[in-house]
Amino acid sequence: MRLSIRPWLLTVMILSVASITASQTTPAHKPAPSKRYCQSDGGFCFKYPASWTMLGEVFDGNGVVVAPPQKQERALWDTITVARIVPPPKGDEEPAGLNGVIAQATASLREAGQAFETLQRQQRTVDHKPAQMLKVRYREKPTGHDWIEKIVFIEGPDNEIYSVALKCSPQDLSRLEPVLAGVLSSWTLPEPEVPNDNAPKPSAPPAKATPPH
Repeated sequence: MRLSIRPWLLTVMILSVASITASQTTPAHKPAPSKRYCQSDGGFCFKYPASWTMLGEVFDGNGVVVAPPQKQERALWDTITVARIVPPPKGDEEPAGLNGVIAQATASLREAGQAFETLQRQQRTVDHKPAQMLKVRYREKPTGHDWIEKIVFIEGPDNEIYSVALKCSPQDLSRLEPVLAGVLSSWTLPEPEVPNDNAPKPSAPPAKATPPH
C-alpha cells in the first residue's frame, strides 16, 4: 500500500523542521550590561543599565537618581530614584509603617499635581522584605507635564523605609517598566552579621597565688 502525503501537510512538516532547526541554532540572549551601586555606609545596593547616568544624590545622601540618555530639558527627564526615605525610629518613636508612608506620599503628589489619579496599589516582596507598590498619574502644576510614578516602598529590618521610584512620561512607561523590575530584582540590603559560636573565647587570666603569711 502506498502512503500518500498531501501537499499542504508536506509544507507544514517542512516549516516545522525549519523552525526547530532555527531555534536550535539561535544563540542565547545575553543580558544587557549593567552597573552596580552600593552606598558607602553599608546601605542598599542595586544594579541599573550601563548606558544610564548617575545624576547625583538625594535625601541628604541617603539616595541616588539614575536616568537614561535623553534630549529634552532636565526637568522633563525620566528617572529612577532609589533611597532610604524614613530612618529607623529612635527611642519611643512609633514606626511610620508602609501604610503611613504611602498616605504621606500620596498627599504630597496630590498637592504637586492636577488631575491626580491612583492607578494601582499592590502588596509586594523585595529582597524577602515586605513592600507595597503605588502607581499614580498626575499633571505637574508648574510645567503642565503629565507624569506617571510607580513607587515601591520597602520596609527594612529596623522599621526604616526605602523606596524605588520610576518617574516617567506616560508614553515611556512600557519601555521603562522592565528596567524598574531589574532594579527591584537586584536591590538588596547587607546581610546581618551572624555571631560565630564556634569562635575560640578568650581564656581567663590565671589567678594570682596568695602570698604566704
